[in-house]
Amino acid sequence: MFESLPQAARRTPTPRAWVTAGASCCGYRLGMAEIYVSTDVEADGPIPGRFSMLSFASAAFDAGGTLLGTFSANLQTLPEAIADPATMAWWERNPEAWQACRADPRDPSEAMPEYRTWLEELPGRPVFVGYPAAYDFMFVYWYLIRFTGGSPFAHSALDLKTFAMALLGTDFRATTKRTMPRAWFGPSRHTHVALDDAIEQGELWLAMKRAAQARAR
Repeated sequence: MFESLPQAARRTPTPRAWVTAGASCCGYRLGMAEIYVSTDVEADGPIPGRFSMLSFASAAFDAGGTLLGTFSANLQTLPEAIADPATMAWWERNPEAWQACRADPRDPSEAMPEYRTWLEELPGRPVFVGYPAAYDFMFVYWYLIRFTGGSPFAHSALDLKTFAMALLGTDFRATTKRTMPRAWFGPSRHTHVALDDAIEQGELWLAMKRAAQARAR
């Protein structure tokens, strides 16, 4: 079973009976409920491989908005990677967030298989939710493929900026959090700590989803 709030899963991965190792898609049954996995990434550069994912967290929500559980891990840097000077300058201006993402870092070869198992044990098909999805999904997908050989998300993600653009009828570049209705934002704060931001982002997604459903009625 996947572990509920507040502690992330810490266990040896179980065999994958219905996910083919090395594949980038999963054998989920058609009609299974979707589980929205709001995910935030903190890194030391703009792309994975050359740079490292320092920390990531996911908060899993069902379609009704219930927070089912979370997974989070701080990661050791890749031995062959470097740090981007511009990104590290940003971290210097945010020392509390830096300290949070460097506490007890784990080997990604251990953390990523645990994360994949956690995703596979969710009670439905996981849908990656990101803001911006292009950045966060890029890192998570790359790490899943490198360290586990596959991705329960397949290779697609739900981008909140794009969803908001369609919902509000605004231009893509003009669609920012500042232009979104205040009613979409819950009490959670954006702290640049991965788990905090994953939960805040999930609450935003659920509010946007409700607004879209209300318009469709």
